[in-house]
Amino acid sequence: MKSIRIEKDSDNIVHLVLDNPNASANVMDGDFTASLNEAVRQLQGEDYRGIILRSAKSTFFAGGDLNGLYEARREDAEEFFRECEALKADLRWLETQGKPVVGAINGAALGGGWELALSCHHRIALDDRKVKIGLPEVTLGLLPGGGGCVRMPRLLGLQNALPYLLEGKQVSPQQALDAGLVQQLASSPAELLEHARAFVLANSRGDEPILQPWDQPGYRMPGGDPRNPKNAQLLAAAPAMLVQKTKGCFPAPEAILCAAVEGAQVDFETATRIESRYFVELACGQVAKNMIGTFWFGLNAIKAGASLPASVRKMKADPVKKIGVLGAGMMGAGIAYACASKGVEAVLKDVSMEAAEKGKAYTQKSLQKRLERGRTDQSRMDAILSRIHPTDNTSDLDGCELVIEAVFEDRQLKAKVTAETEAILADSALFASNTSTLPITGLAQASKRPAQFIGLHFFSPAEKMPLVEIICGEQTSEETLARAYAFVLQIGKTPIVVNDSRGFFTSRVFGCFTNEGIAMLGEGVKPATIENAAARAGFPVGPLAVSDEVSLTLMSKIRQQTIADLGSEGKSPPSHPADRIIDHMLELGRAGKAAGGGFYSYPDAGAKHLWKGLAKEFPQTEQPPFEDVRERLLFAMAVETIRCYEEGVLRSVREANIGSIFGIGFPPWTGGALQYVNQYGPATFAQRARELARRYGERFSPPSLLRQLEESGQPLTDE
Repeated sequence: MKSIRIEKDSDNIVHLVLDNPNASANVMDGDFTASLNEAVRQLQGEDYRGIILRSAKSTFFAGGDLNGLYEARREDAEEFFRECEALKADLRWLETQGKPVVGAINGAALGGGWELALSCHHRIALDDRKVKIGLPEVTLGLLPGGGGCVRMPRLLGLQNALPYLLEGKQVSPQQALDAGLVQQLASSPAELLEHARAFVLANSRGDEPILQPWDQPGYRMPGGDPRNPKNAQLLAAAPAMLVQKTKGCFPAPEAILCAAVEGAQVDFETATRIESRYFVELACGQVAKNMIGTFWFGLNAIKAGASLPASVRKMKADPVKKIGVLGAGMMGAGIAYACASKGVEAVLKDVSMEAAEKGKAYTQKSLQKRLERGRTDQSRMDAILSRIHPTDNTSDLDGCELVIEAVFEDRQLKAKVTAETEAILADSALFASNTSTLPITGLAQASKRPAQFIGLHFFSPAEKMPLVEIICGEQTSEETLARAYAFVLQIGKTPIVVNDSRGFFTSRVFGCFTNEGIAMLGEGVKPATIENAAARAGFPVGPLAVSDEVSLTLMSKIRQQTIADLGSEGKSPPSHPADRIIDHMLELGRAGKAAGGGFYSYPDAGAKHLWKGLAKEFPQTEQPPFEDVRERLLFAMAVETIRCYEEGVLRSVREANIGSIFGIGFPPWTGGALQYVNQYGPATFAQRARELARRYGERFSPPSLLRQLEESGQPLTDE
């Protein structure tokens, strides 16, 4: 079916109307490329004054066909390359056929959509907040493969183009106008079309063909080409700066830099071939498969409610208008901030007005910084602050549709505030605990309505971290889950749903990361090696640094609570080689950053650095292979994630992958903890796990599920 309609108006202007019949948005799929080729062949034999590219959808063009890209394989690379070049030849015809071509951008123009617009001589955008312009391919492990790496540097210059290419920067219509990406704005769809027609009529009267800037005689790239001294100095350092940022884990930024710089030194056609080669290499590679699978297909499935039971998947939950937050510490304050920023009234309660006001001040301080940096305005700041209501009076929680408890990890305290709060809540209200480790079923024993009791585990800082782990207790109803799920989406967070257990999924697996790093320190591995191995694996922060942030005191308290709880059940508590290291650090008075120092020192002036006393307290021995240090961190988390899935704590592979990246910092290039196992190969992963178990401990031994996968040769999927 055709994705482009060809219409001609009374002024002999051709309208190429983008209207994908297979989806709600226009995408660069097989139908589009065939339709574009057919339109080009038809127009080559016609007389017309110019061309307007416009969309019949609410968006202009959503980008590439990720279904097709996800299926691309190395054995198909040659054919894939030819298809890329054929599409680009048709785009090139648009800008070289001599008549004016206008892009009328009525909605989002991202990725391939923006590359389509770049092939137009004149671009007009509807001045609407829903319109976004940019090239986000790098966030999915790809590069702009429809000419973006060629046209953007020629339009803006290398230095100005690289942020759009390397960072996936997206801009509003006004920002696009200011940057020179579009030439005009329109206040309405009618004006958009009027401006487009006016440009064609004004520029189709002469005999001279209209050309893109880079096709005009004497064209020079803005800011000079890569040989320009200023560019040469920047580009000499750029590769090292890029590797320092990506740690060599992400091939896309490096390929983008190469395609842009190499393409800027040759003619246009050669530059597009260079871009196509890099694009095909990335699209057929494993990292892009990992990232597309998780950040596109997995994330969209979760947003569509795939994590909910079928019985409530289509249930329409009313938006929450008012919530209560118990505890105005950093976590409670962050939750209130996150809700207020999305239009939800938040009653922030603590034991005193002073503590509650301090919690609101957290939001004010954060917003003030954003105001000073131009990231918000005074009216929005005032509106958010007006929605946060500090109090020390439980009765002020009356009318809340949801209350989130964020007090200390103390079972008795949580039971006390649960009973006090439920006494004044409406029968329909939900009660949620933000506990990071204590089983929800046990906490729900303090509730008179356990069917409406659920876990909502936010991550710190709550206003910034994108994930919320929803924990269902044994008596949590499916309706409660559906309402909690809708609330998490309402405040712009990503929900994953897990079943109840100690530590749930995220805290349990995160503890494996910190414990493994600490255990290696106790074995005599150099602390810098541990932190550098984490960076080279793609973790945002090393295990020693993040342990300081969490605090060794909290880690010890959680362990003691676990020992007490399991002891009361007649069970033996688990132990880890890291335990004695944590205890020793606490004896030394080095509990972490908040205590003034832990594994790191935090001078008043200057950057933090590893504590010099570590060498004395934990003497270094013969160093293990660096790859062992790196993979111990990855395998410790991945093996425990398999156990969570095997035990039914995790409900799906997609939630394991998204939760591990968004919640606990598992390296994004892997696509998540279980996808890391898939891309490693279950059999090869199991063999390596046994090797690590022999060298470093039974905690690496393959769980039974992994052994089954090893035998079957099948990956872990939700299909």
